[in-house]
Amino acid sequence: MENNKKHDIMRQFPSVQAVLQDDAVIRLAESFPHEFIKEKIEELIKSEKNKAIEFLNLKNEPAVLNNFNFTVDYFVRKLTEDLNNFSYSLKRVVNGTGVVIHTNLGRSILPESVVKNISKISSSYSNLEFNLIKGKRGKRYSHVEYLLRKILKCEKAIVVNNNAAAVFMALSSFCAGAKKEVIVSRGELVEIGGSFRIPDIMRASGASLVEVGATNKTKPQDYESAINENTALLLKVHQSNFRMSGFVSAPSSGDIVAIGEKHNIPVMEDLGSGSFINLERFGLPYEPTAQEVVDAGIDIVTFSGDKLLGGPQAGIIAGKAVYIDMIASNPLNRAFRIDKMTLAALEAILFEYLDIERAVKNIPTLFLISQTEGEIRKKAVRLLNKIKKSKNIDKNLFDFKIVGDFSIVGGGALPDYELKTFVLSIVHKKISASELGKFFRDCNVPVIGKIKNEEYLLDMRTVLEEDFNDVLNAVALISK
Repeated sequence: MENNKKHDIMRQFPSVQAVLQDDAVIRLAESFPHEFIKEKIEELIKSEKNKAIEFLNLKNEPAVLNNFNFTVDYFVRKLTEDLNNFSYSLKRVVNGTGVVIHTNLGRSILPESVVKNISKISSSYSNLEFNLIKGKRGKRYSHVEYLLRKILKCEKAIVVNNNAAAVFMALSSFCAGAKKEVIVSRGELVEIGGSFRIPDIMRASGASLVEVGATNKTKPQDYESAINENTALLLKVHQSNFRMSGFVSAPSSGDIVAIGEKHNIPVMEDLGSGSFINLERFGLPYEPTAQEVVDAGIDIVTFSGDKLLGGPQAGIIAGKAVYIDMIASNPLNRAFRIDKMTLAALEAILFEYLDIERAVKNIPTLFLISQTEGEIRKKAVRLLNKIKKSKNIDKNLFDFKIVGDFSIVGGGALPDYELKTFVLSIVHKKISASELGKFFRDCNVPVIGKIKNEEYLLDMRTVLEEDFNDVLNAVALISK
């Protein structure tokens, strides 16, 4: 009898093919792949079947059939609702964490000028590797090298797909296939994120690591005493993602350059995050700029494009022409090279830096870092006022308030420095802060905040004006 009931229920469901042949579904197929729609229908029918069987097991009576809708129209309606809310796996989110360069949330936001250039270049053919003047094959790096040379005052530059690749390729160019040594201070053997450590990168590149000095103190003579006929490179790694304080000292870039010149050994410095602007103007601690490092005489400098620079993911290698040419001829350059979209983005972001004041205004990373407490508080008040005026939000379910807090730069930059900020505190009277956080993350445009003292917080430094409606929609949805 039980099996007969289940069989009767299963027979009521339409076939996948019957739903596919509906006119509304045929129209949907103009916007979505056929196989994708077919899989969605299969999932919907299977889900409803499982619900029906579960209901039958609980009720154990034939009248269960009256509780389910088995029509084609029903599944067409469900399918349409699902597809109307469709989004790709990689989606836009609201960053309420206060981490400006958030690695897990995509790092730097690109300026409008950059986005427009990417769209223009990627949606048509381009002169990626074509010299328009000579009418023959050209070099892809020419599109950004002229700007890097102008900004950094360096002799030459190339770009690869991230800074780890830049360091790896540079080391490989000097050390691969030979027992060549690279001298580096013990206090600079850092982990640069994602479990990538400088010693590991050096080992993989073929370089033999020579550690000098102590963890907290390294002197110029430590480098000098380690130099021998196998020394290929002197490496300095900027401690961008951690700080040592107290009884510490390390040679300056100029000190190591002098040693390199004395022994005719090239000097490389990995800046990590990298910056073209003195961050002290924003009240932040001093960080050496890429221009300063080049000016100090460093032969090769490497840094990221998507951190303090505020651009796309890239690893920039700049310096003396003789060494950049050597690195560019490395076969790995083909494996690590950037595509046309990254080039389009990087050229546009570098163009902004031709006017520093324009760059601070137009590049979101710099703009967000440079916001004052007063500006952030005003933004928080504007959002709170919109929430209070919304007719779709049940104010009796929430407690809202604006409180002071701290943001961080992120991206491995200035790890020990906190930026004063204001946050919008949201407390739901019936659910916990962690449950509230999950509701926000489940929204069509996910909202990512932080939890402190059982309060769900949205840091207004990183919540953009254009995010306000998404926050309002999320709070309204939770009100239902």
